[in-house]
Amino acid sequence: MKLRIAVAPLLALLALSGAASAETLLIERVQQEGKALLPARGQSMDQVKARYGEPTQRLDARGGQKRAWPQINRWVYPAFTVYFEKSRVIDVVANKAGTEEIGPKPPIL
Repeated sequence: MKLRIAVAPLLALLALSGAASAETLLIERVQQEGKALLPARGQSMDQVKARYGEPTQRLDARGGQKRAWPQINRWVYPAFTVYFEKSRVIDVVANKAGTEEIGPKPPIL
C-alpha cells in the first residue's frame, strides 16, 4: 500500500513533464547556439556593425538627462538586441524566436 502512495506522485510528475517538453526555453536556445555568435561586451558600435551588418531597427536612445544617467542606444537584429552605453556594448539579449518559446518579450519602443 505504501508503494502505491509513493509511486502516484512520481507518475503524475512524469505525465506533466511530457507536456512541458513541447516548450523551448529561450535560455536553452541561447546556450545551444553559444555566446560566440553574439557581440561581446566592450565592442564598439563600428565593430558590431562590421561583423553583423546594419541592424534591422535602431530604437530611440534612452537616458542622458543627467551625467549619472548615460545614454543607452539599442540596436535590434533578427536574433538579438544589442545595448550600448554611449558607443560600447554593455549587454546583448537574445530575441524570442517563436510562440512556443518562453523568454523576454520584444523590446519596448
